[in-house]
Amino acid sequence: MTLEISRLSTEYVKAPVTATISGAAADPTGDTVTVAWARPGDEPSAFSAASWETDATTTPTTYLARRLVTAGDLATGQWVMWVKVVHSPETIVTAAGVFTVV
Repeated sequence: MTLEISRLSTEYVKAPVTATISGAAADPTGDTVTVAWARPGDEPSAFSAASWETDATTTPTTYLARRLVTAGDLATGQWVMWVKVVHSPETIVTAAGVFTVV
């Protein structure tokens, strides 16, 4: 993820999520998705509700976890977006990438 956002803007921060079942691409949008922000090198402490965005113009379809960041939510500097997907009995937590707030 290469993203730079202004601390004054309100916009979605998004990360692609892939899922497979028996080796075939699967639609994860029925699963619960949450995200967290943490400074590089730190683990996330609190996850917040997120939503799904689907891009059906790609093959296979691209699924994105997204969370709206509003002006003042995050201080300037680098942040890691963490994504948690709950697909019972699994709970997958992954660092999706680093972005910069300027």
